[in-house]
Amino acid sequence: MSTVVRIDDVTKQYGSGGNALLALDRVSLTVGTGEFVCLLGASGCGKSTLLSLVAGLDRITGGTLDIDGDRVALMFQEAALFPWLSVAGNVELALRLQGVGRAERRERAQQLLEVVRLGGFGGKRPHELSGGMRQRVALARALAQDADVLLMDEPFGALDAMTRDILHGELERIWQERRLTVLFVTHNVREAVRLGDRVVLLSSRPGRVIEEFEIGNPRPRRIDSPEVASRAAEITDRLRAEVARHAH
Repeated sequence: MSTVVRIDDVTKQYGSGGNALLALDRVSLTVGTGEFVCLLGASGCGKSTLLSLVAGLDRITGGTLDIDGDRVALMFQEAALFPWLSVAGNVELALRLQGVGRAERRERAQQLLEVVRLGGFGGKRPHELSGGMRQRVALARALAQDADVLLMDEPFGALDAMTRDILHGELERIWQERRLTVLFVTHNVREAVRLGDRVVLLSSRPGRVIEEFEIGNPRPRRIDSPEVASRAAEITDRLRAEVARHAH
């Protein structure tokens, strides 16, 4: 497996002097082509900061960060759709920014809505959709960027359990069909075990990689299966110990 994302001794500090905040401290991590890696840790551990650095939205303070020539797309917890645009218009926006012509934009947007199982909803406005459907639109918009690497920052965190479970299956299907590389931030241990090939545990601030867990359970997985629950319990114990250490 070739390496797509290479993070080597990356540090991120905000501010300077007495007001400096060290968010990430010498983080090293690689993500292979087609791999699904979940970043897990307590709130404030730097998961989202690391994702922003990989996305190029912020600059590292130290170390090196390389993306192996692949286009990167970022999907947030909030769908962040433009309310004045239709569903198809929101997806087309990503294509318009790439200079794609109008006819091709419409065709590709329709294809992507079919991929996320929203065919027939292109003319709707975001306020007419459920939260889960809006996240599907956001996923279609991310896919419209022709990204090989998909960065996801707690994209299902605000959804109810059933909707989240359905979208886990949809994401897994799209990841496999399109052979994407996914770096997925979550604070939900079972979600990480349900989706990930590998779960990377970050320490409390400053964020450091303290352990990696290979998830060998065969796919497809159920979030409520005994196998997922058992592995999640193991990781939760490690996470609980880290949180307790930081509290003292």
